[in-house]
Amino acid sequence: MMIEALIAVALVGALVTFVAPNRIAGRLAFAISLVPAVLSLWMFTAFDGSGNALLDGTLAFESHVEWLQLGEYSIAWFVGLDGISLPLVVLTTVLTSLAIMSSWTPIDERESQFYGLLLFIEANLIGVFAALDFFLWFIFWEAVLIPMYLLIGIWGGPRRKYAAIKFFVYTNVASLVMFGAFIALVFGLGDTVTSFALPEVADAMLTTGPEGFLGLEGTTLASVVFIAMFLGFAVKVPIVPFHTWLPDAHVEAPTPASVLLAGVLLKMGTYALLRFNFTMFPEQVATYAVPIAAIAVISVIYGAMLALAQTDLKRIVAYSSVSSMGYVILGLIAYTQFGVGGATFQMVSHGLISGLMFMAVGVIYNATHTRLVTDMSGIADRMPVAVGILVAGAFGYMGLPLMSGFFGEFTIFFGAFGSEQLPYSQLLTSLAMFGIVIVAGYLLFALQRTVFGPYELKTDYEVTRAPLHDVVPMFVLLGLIIALGVAPDLIFEMITDAVDPILTGGEQ
Repeated sequence: MMIEALIAVALVGALVTFVAPNRIAGRLAFAISLVPAVLSLWMFTAFDGSGNALLDGTLAFESHVEWLQLGEYSIAWFVGLDGISLPLVVLTTVLTSLAIMSSWTPIDERESQFYGLLLFIEANLIGVFAALDFFLWFIFWEAVLIPMYLLIGIWGGPRRKYAAIKFFVYTNVASLVMFGAFIALVFGLGDTVTSFALPEVADAMLTTGPEGFLGLEGTTLASVVFIAMFLGFAVKVPIVPFHTWLPDAHVEAPTPASVLLAGVLLKMGTYALLRFNFTMFPEQVATYAVPIAAIAVISVIYGAMLALAQTDLKRIVAYSSVSSMGYVILGLIAYTQFGVGGATFQMVSHGLISGLMFMAVGVIYNATHTRLVTDMSGIADRMPVAVGILVAGAFGYMGLPLMSGFFGEFTIFFGAFGSEQLPYSQLLTSLAMFGIVIVAGYLLFALQRTVFGPYELKTDYEVTRAPLHDVVPMFVLLGLIIALGVAPDLIFEMITDAVDPILTGGEQ
């Protein structure tokens, strides 16, 4: 019942925080969030699962209770963790606690509602990564949209309503496409499935495949479902050309919401692609390998070029997320142990690094009240600790050895370069590697303009050292980034154990 405890504490904590006085809401929410964080870390140390949750693996912390009966199909409360989902659950709980602490300075109105929504997001994110019944998973998936929409729309910047509506419309339409595709797949599998349990659907797909539905033959139906689900999840990732909602959402969102959006919500898309598309449709993965890899490479290069053209620090980090998620897609489509394992590792690594970068930008904005690189320079002398962590995080983004970004990118490139399934793998991987040069370009440009040189600030504010509660979350994230860079097997071994059955079609 450990997963239920994580979700329950976050949900009850959200309700308690909603009705708490504003003056104590931030500290109360942080104290409550520590409970799931500590529990998830204990679960990480006690993890005894093996294999893949969808492919006859031994689940950790499994719970299965029949819930509803819809005709011949049953719906259950079915949750469990494997080596892919557990690191993402830990990332969610830790990043939520740190995001709450980083909110204490910028959030000064309607605090109880703000912190309650952060805890509500945490509960549903845990559910997304733990649920193994499609209907249960989809409930958690959709429930994440509501609090993020409110966080952007209420506490965001001047164009917050536009950004919130754009975020909601994009992601909700994508969810409808994905939902319809999966239901069509279940009906197409006929009598081979009697529930919406993901392991049962995956087994039926890998052993017999769909018979057909809506006049489509089995192979055609599988291709249509694969493409529809890929497009639905691609919006959430997001990858080019479905990325346009992301910069607006990040720029207008308050910093703690940006931390969770980049750190965890984007990983919902790549996690779902791995769980559904790349686990259940191996034939379609091979068929569409080249166009998907091309999209990944375009996302890497185009996202980096867009970041290079920005003058707003938040937009720079936002577009860099588009580029980084392109690497993840490339690793997945390589369909090798190091490719898929590296992509999963990169999900966690990027969550930590992007969270750190958004926190650092938020701390700078709290002091300067501007995010434009043309409005400031030389602020390192005024806030050396915060700027020092920002520079370290930027080097992590650039793939500095002994930081988690280096190991994630290296394993993706190594797995993709030698992929036998991906045609033109060496050319595509080489093109993607060029993105690292552009990443270094835009990050070094931004740092040179803002933190070095003579001090100058075009806004009328006194820049001083950041308060301790703003710096501590960044220190923690930097420590985790270095820890995973020095000892990647802290999570990589369990990841590859869960990835291997995907590559062999469930054969142990």
